[in-house]
Amino acid sequence: MIYLLASILCSVSVSVLLKIARKQKIDIEQAVAVNYIVAVALTMWVLQPDLHQPQQFLPTWWIFAALGVLLPGVFIIMGRAVEQVGIVKSDAAQRLSLFLPILASFLIFGETLTEGRLIGIVLAFAALLCLLWKSDTAKKGGTLTQQAGLLLGVWAGYGVIDILFKQLAKSGTAFSGNLLVAFCLAAVLMFGWLFAKGSKWRPESIIGGAVLGGLNFLNILTYVRAHQTLSENPSIVFAGMNMGVIVLGTLIGAGFFKEKISSINAAGISMALVAVVCLFYWETLRSWVS
Repeated sequence: MIYLLASILCSVSVSVLLKIARKQKIDIEQAVAVNYIVAVALTMWVLQPDLHQPQQFLPTWWIFAALGVLLPGVFIIMGRAVEQVGIVKSDAAQRLSLFLPILASFLIFGETLTEGRLIGIVLAFAALLCLLWKSDTAKKGGTLTQQAGLLLGVWAGYGVIDILFKQLAKSGTAFSGNLLVAFCLAAVLMFGWLFAKGSKWRPESIIGGAVLGGLNFLNILTYVRAHQTLSENPSIVFAGMNMGVIVLGTLIGAGFFKEKISSINAAGISMALVAVVCLFYWETLRSWVS
């Protein structure tokens, strides 16, 4: 539970940093590229992967290869989706990607669908829909087919990344090596993208990227640890993470950035809290009732 809470805090901190970065004229793509360099350094320092025995993580090469491509790739798709479709629908597509890892929990990872988890998951999806309900004032662009393709890319990309992190958690002691190679590959691809664009570097972007890298590393580390701690209950981690980020992000947005919370959003927060109780404490509640 503590790892999941820490991951939620780090994830929301990343979102807050990105929101502030836009006002400070920080190039987000440059910051993300630098972020991977910092993540590589922190992985080496904190996790200390055993690079003398690469055979430990080579059998799971497809995990770090997929993550290395998807992490920067989905970021670029998300950026284009925000530009053409709007931040509201793009954010909704990202959060509703929860459907894929939840489905994988039962079809791939063999989790048992108990009564409490079923009720909690249904409430979680209902809460997410309520929390993401906003008036659509975002900028539009592109054809309908392009917009649909971008939203599908965001939805599928983030869903697959969540599943891959669960697979990474299952790799045991080899997960640090997998994570290191994934960060290295992501850094190479992101810097290659920027150099191909002829991007002009800004000092603010480098500083912002360093901070982003620290938060992002802690976010991923604690998220993987949460999966390792709750290895038999991946749906709890998937649902808890998504709900926690949305609820905390909504509250911080209202408290610090003066964003409006509608009555539907407020209902979503209440529903999310009930969903958390069902996911984590259903058996305790049943024992009290009986």
